[in-house]
Amino acid sequence: MTPMPRLFLPLLAALLMILALPAQAQRPQAAPSAYKALGAPNTPQVEVAWNRYYDHAGVTAILQALEAAYPDLATVESIGQSHEGRDLWVMTITDPATGAHDTKPAMFIDAGIHANEIQTVEVALYTAWYLLESHATNAWIQDLLRTKTFYIAPGTSPDSRDAFFNEPNTANTPRTGQVPLDSDGDGLTDEDPPDDLDGDGHITMMRREMPGGRWKTHPDDDRLMVFCEIDEACGWEVWFTEGYDNDGDGVLNEDGDGYYDPNRNWGWGWAPNYTQRGSHHYPFSLPETRAVADFIKAHPNILGGQSYHNTGGMILRGPGVEGDPTYRSDDAVMQRIAEVGERMLPGYESLVIWDDLYTVYGGETDWMYYHEGILPFTNELFTPYNLFRTESEGGFFGAMADFYRFDELLLFGEGIVPWTEVEHPDWGTVEVGGMKKTFRRMPPSFLLEEEAHRNMAFTLLHAYELPVLEVVDVETKALGGGLTEVTATIVNRRTIPTRLEVDTEHGLTRPDWVTLSGAEVLASGVKRSRLDDVFAPQAARPERVSVEAVPGHSAVTVAWIVRGSGPYTVTVDSQKGGRATMRSDG
Repeated sequence: MTPMPRLFLPLLAALLMILALPAQAQRPQAAPSAYKALGAPNTPQVEVAWNRYYDHAGVTAILQALEAAYPDLATVESIGQSHEGRDLWVMTITDPATGAHDTKPAMFIDAGIHANEIQTVEVALYTAWYLLESHATNAWIQDLLRTKTFYIAPGTSPDSRDAFFNEPNTANTPRTGQVPLDSDGDGLTDEDPPDDLDGDGHITMMRREMPGGRWKTHPDDDRLMVFCEIDEACGWEVWFTEGYDNDGDGVLNEDGDGYYDPNRNWGWGWAPNYTQRGSHHYPFSLPETRAVADFIKAHPNILGGQSYHNTGGMILRGPGVEGDPTYRSDDAVMQRIAEVGERMLPGYESLVIWDDLYTVYGGETDWMYYHEGILPFTNELFTPYNLFRTESEGGFFGAMADFYRFDELLLFGEGIVPWTEVEHPDWGTVEVGGMKKTFRRMPPSFLLEEEAHRNMAFTLLHAYELPVLEVVDVETKALGGGLTEVTATIVNRRTIPTRLEVDTEHGLTRPDWVTLSGAEVLASGVKRSRLDDVFAPQAARPERVSVEAVPGHSAVTVAWIVRGSGPYTVTVDSQKGGRATMRSDG
């Protein structure tokens, strides 16, 4: 073939481009074809796939992208560093056109304090994403951000979360953080963790045939091991984690990451390790819990709290310890919100921590409530009910059988490692297999977004019920002698009071202030009702009346005796309940 002249090649390329221009001009532009599904933003500025999980770098990228897309609504800050130096992020979300974030009642949301409770972080992230992406088109969200602030901390144990992703683990590890500890008292730290004998990235179970073993295979699924009945001879020995005796002390897997529990390290009801395993050295001895506590204390406008955990399908409230005081009005509000939550979260139960679950000394939500006057819930995400929308029968192994059947029918075997022979360094041939670390505690992809949305909606309900204050009237009555009585009625339009009963009982925060300006104030006080003609005078600073609280869906009436004809301005300043103002011409 005769080669083309070199000069002809550029001319040919130019001709081809010219010939292509009409075709390009006539090619129709891709028209939007997606029809909006209810309950989700249709064209988000930040596309996030909610059918997967994100490590710390992924979480950071999502938060920064949201902040860049919505700089008028969201800011991200690092409130400290983890033990290994990862940033502990908090995103603040509110509508600044209606006031600074710290002047509104706030909801604090955190997740992942137990690092193996993976999907909690995605639920917190989803909440931030949904609020921002829905704000432009959803009037309910707009109103929520006009009146409330959200502080969202999506992942307060990032070191171990990344360890979960990148290292072999069970579904239960690492629950602790990455501060090395000597769990077995041999002078070494973290030297005998479980071992991934087959190298698949999952720490599963380990079994071997052995006379006198008390295990057998499940009659309907030979992948699942179950206890024998008392009158059965079976013949399998089972360990819940694969591994060997790394330190030669005769005990398997007794000193892995940690162990301490970041949710036992808070400054209410803290107890030492011999009473509460995992409590660490003293309250707030861990950098992560200290950073979160410092942030909460620096934001006294926080009135609602939500901590995400897993698993079991529970809406938990305190107290965590039997004998800690309960307050009737606070508990009534929590019960009411939780009752609605049970409808929003199928299969979830409303429970009291110490009474229905177990005792928790030094827990985060007890500290929030008893120390900071915050109304908190702990949601334990995901429940076996979600597998087939039925309750599991047969206790623990009944639920396990449901997981194995679910894996067979809906995951097509992806969730279970089949039993495989491996060589154990001490015992010769054994078999390893069972549930992967990403199964049982963590919803599969097609259930993850549902879990995130339902739990977010419950938390938004809680935030909605935080106070909304309004001065509904300012009235005057001439008293003679140049004196005037000015009365103002302040209404709380929501269910949660401006200060909880635990707060008013113990003075955890200051009272609400109702201030009159525009005249010389001689006396003031709170009336029992708008119809009362008298009030008990306040001893000092009569222009600023101290109100214990404005109860939910209730009103408080304040009166001043003044010299002067106005105009008058009444301003309400509640540390946790927000602000309101009204002007009267007198």
